[in-house]
Amino acid sequence: MSTNPTLKGDQLPLAHGESDPKTPSAALTLTAGLLGFALVCLDASIVNVALPAMGSSLGAGMSGLQWVVDAYTLAFAALMLSTGAFSDRAGASRAYALGAAVFTLASAACGLAPNLPALIGARLVQGMAAAVVLPASLALVRQAYADPARRARAVAVWAAGGSVAVALGPVAGGVLATAWDWRGIFFVNLPVGALILALLLRAPRSERRPAPLDLPGQVTAVVALTALTFAVIEGGPEGWAALAVAVVAAVSFLRIEARQPHPVVPLDLFRNRTVAVTVAAGAAVSVAFYSLVFVFSLFFQQVQGRSALQAGLMFLPMTGLIAVTNVVAGKLAGRHGPRLPMLVGQGLAVTGLFVMLYVDTGTPPVLVALLLVPMALGCALTVPPLTAAMMDAVPAERAGLAAGVLNAARQMAGALGIAVFGALVSGDFVAGMRLSLVISAVLLAVTGLLSFRLAGPSARSA
Repeated sequence: MSTNPTLKGDQLPLAHGESDPKTPSAALTLTAGLLGFALVCLDASIVNVALPAMGSSLGAGMSGLQWVVDAYTLAFAALMLSTGAFSDRAGASRAYALGAAVFTLASAACGLAPNLPALIGARLVQGMAAAVVLPASLALVRQAYADPARRARAVAVWAAGGSVAVALGPVAGGVLATAWDWRGIFFVNLPVGALILALLLRAPRSERRPAPLDLPGQVTAVVALTALTFAVIEGGPEGWAALAVAVVAAVSFLRIEARQPHPVVPLDLFRNRTVAVTVAAGAAVSVAFYSLVFVFSLFFQQVQGRSALQAGLMFLPMTGLIAVTNVVAGKLAGRHGPRLPMLVGQGLAVTGLFVMLYVDTGTPPVLVALLLVPMALGCALTVPPLTAAMMDAVPAERAGLAAGVLNAARQMAGALGIAVFGALVSGDFVAGMRLSLVISAVLLAVTGLLSFRLAGPSARSA
């Protein structure tokens, strides 16, 4: 499923020192940016298949495994609200180099982690670095191409790298965990990180630009999301206390954003119906896709007794078609407007989720793999048009901000989905899995109905 953190780069002012599109440094810069984006997307999905091996090695239960995934996703999601501004203030090339270096070092710390707390802490740092890498890599790519047409193609290549990485994550995780060890899924990042830093030596330096930072809003957003996730995963008296903290932090966040001259999440953005619907639909898609990859990674191994490699291969049918579906979705949105592909995609995903209710412990794994395909294709068909619809609904000067809000919401929804569904399957796994499927289907059905209110065929997406 496409991550689609797309900004309208051709509408942004060119920075001083941007390289000519015909010079070798432009291609090298694109390669560096693509590798970084692919790396942070890969680490959002590669971990799932290796979770049972981590649990056995480090003595982690279900809540521990949820934190291994959510520590990365939460930091990635929450900090994404501000890292675009940080990239502008520091300069895209400097911010990207810093993010890539920290991500590489944190990956080494993950691979060397002696215990679960150390692994979770290193994953948290990974997520923080990933939040810097994503906007900085895109800014660096668009700065390397002065010609709008070449820039558009370069950004499309960059985005495709993320889609491919998400698709290959479960398979790569299964291969590495089986052929090497679960630690291999982190050590494989080291040579890629070193290559990125080497390529950046040839990239032109980016100029610094003034960009306001909303630190109070950012801090309260992090506290609210972390406390809410803790409440869901841990439960008990500590969970209720964390829930109270989350409510207080969320109320504080809303009050701060309503008064800030430069908020990380402008609340008036959601007065636009298209923005509200697309953010909701993007969040529902993330809950269905990322959370169920987590659940079925455990199902294949802990319930059906398959190896990590077999579990990874079971995701190949659903992930192998995602990139192609993204392209088809973009063409449909361009021809018919965003509403049609969004409706078809969400309807297909809902149908696929209900069909999967028939899966139980004795269902052949190959059949389960095929039953996952409609849900995945429906999600992949939905994301590009909803992203295009949101970008078309906001002024050009707010396109980057809107893209950050959309992608942060999607990442946050995926993290909370993993927390909720992990809690559901911690008892009777199959019953919890079926309830997770129903919740995902209901969320997508609701956002599908809301999508009827979007502009119809008269609206064309670029």
